[in-house]
Amino acid sequence: MNSDSLHLVCPHCQAINRVPTSRLDQQPNCGQCHRALFTGQPVELTGTTFARHLERNDIPLLVDFWAPWCGPCKTMAPAFVQVAAMLEPQFRLAKVNTDTEQSLGAQYHIRSIPTLILFRGGREAARQAGATTAQDIARWVRSH
Repeated sequence: MNSDSLHLVCPHCQAINRVPTSRLDQQPNCGQCHRALFTGQPVELTGTTFARHLERNDIPLLVDFWAPWCGPCKTMAPAFVQVAAMLEPQFRLAKVNTDTEQSLGAQYHIRSIPTLILFRGGREAARQAGATTAQDIARWVRSH
């Protein structure tokens, strides 16, 4: 990567796109599937797609580790969607269902849900457990 462009993984087809930094705010599309690289929605990740987004995106990745039976997770879900619209394209927001992706939950030592982990450069930069508001999530992310 050079400072004039970023690699971004398409949330739809998983293709890696090189996007000039000057075009980030211009709603860039994927060069392969031609769909929007940013949708204002968190991306649902699996074990396979998680690794690709973690390793190949040049923007920070914020992941919500959650489960469908979790009350606080359900409460925080709309706030996480709201934050996606606020933080894109500077951040990629994603969700990992720890019931279906148990190996990811174990790999990242998820002990309570929801847990937010902010990754920068493929490494964990910050972690926060518990449900919170969209404004608090955005403030927390920007502080790290």
